[in-house]
Amino acid sequence: MLNQVTSEGMFIDVKYPPSFPIVSHSFSGEVVEGDSVTLACSADANPAATYTWYKEHEANPLSKGPKLVFRSVQSSDSGKYFCAAENVLKRMTSGSILINVEYAPKLPRISVSASEIMEGISLTLSCSSDSNPAANYTWFKENEKTPQSSGQNLTITNIGRQHSGLYFCEAHNSRGSHKSAIHLTVAARNRNMTFKMMNITKLAAAALLLLSLLFVVSLWTRKKKPTDVKTESKEHVENIELDLCPEYENISTLRSFIASHEEREKQTNPT
Repeated sequence: MLNQVTSEGMFIDVKYPPSFPIVSHSFSGEVVEGDSVTLACSADANPAATYTWYKEHEANPLSKGPKLVFRSVQSSDSGKYFCAAENVLKRMTSGSILINVEYAPKLPRISVSASEIMEGISLTLSCSSDSNPAANYTWFKENEKTPQSSGQNLTITNIGRQHSGLYFCEAHNSRGSHKSAIHLTVAARNRNMTFKMMNITKLAAAALLLLSLLFVVSLWTRKKKPTDVKTESKEHVENIELDLCPEYENISTLRSFIASHEEREKQTNPT
């Protein structure tokens, strides 16, 4: 009988690149601000793969290792994440996973449509807040039980002194609420400004009347001149127009000017 001799075993170590990485997560439903969240990355590879974590649209890696841990996830952590598995043979990238962090509204910001709040104007207050899911808004006025408005904007038409007071904007969603306030002081309409506008209108009307009378005087002067001195008359009228000062403020000054002009005509062209 022949003797059988067995050789020593030989190990064959087959090298291969990482398989397509698989990402798993610790949450089973909604992610709320403050929760602990863990992402895990795995890929079959020989030699064993090393792992790097990234957030979409960010060039720099977040961390290295098979796990990415958020001990207290924040609203700023919302986004898509993926991992890369790599060994000496190849680098493979996983698909992305979305972390959608829900949170209560942040402190609302209130803006006002007018820089000066005076009686009679239309005023709009606007409220906005960062939140997930999107916030709903309600407006209240101090010491009044009924809401002033539901929605981002509160519009008050023909505002009066009775609308002065403290207004609150409350932003709320399924995760909570936050409130901001603004105090409105409605000022009486500026009577001096109204009076000035009336004066400007009167001055404009007086200026228009002055120009009309000057035009009539100019036509009358041209008509009075003989035909053979048309050129001299034209030059004389231009001189009159150059001498006119735009600061005539009333009709008596205009009458004095016309009388003076007629006297000069008589002296220049005696009949």
